[in-house]
Amino acid sequence: MLRVASIVWGVEDVSRAIAFWCAALNYKPREKPDIDWAVLVPISGEGVQVAIDKADERATGHRPRHHLDLYADDPAREVDRLLKLGATRVARDYPPDADFVVLADPDGNRFCVVQK
Repeated sequence: MLRVASIVWGVEDVSRAIAFWCAALNYKPREKPDIDWAVLVPISGEGVQVAIDKADERATGHRPRHHLDLYADDPAREVDRLLKLGATRVARDYPPDADFVVLADPDGNRFCVVQK
């Protein structure tokens, strides 16, 4: 049986990604980060790890190969908080019944905030 242990996230700036994702998800580095790698874990102790990996290229394309779906009880509040942390909105056409908003982290990696 397989289980998700980590989501590996390629970034240009490891320290910037650590700061953003720790603040966004209430995570912390599992151990002292390397210059090109870090594993982030929930402060609460429960949840999936996010591994931050130094990438050679900037994220591009309409549908990138990886993204997170982040569930929220109050998506509008979370989107606002994430934008203040440095996220940006991704322009796209949403279906009328969309229960999600697509954002990008400071490195351009996309993720969705989804109504729980």
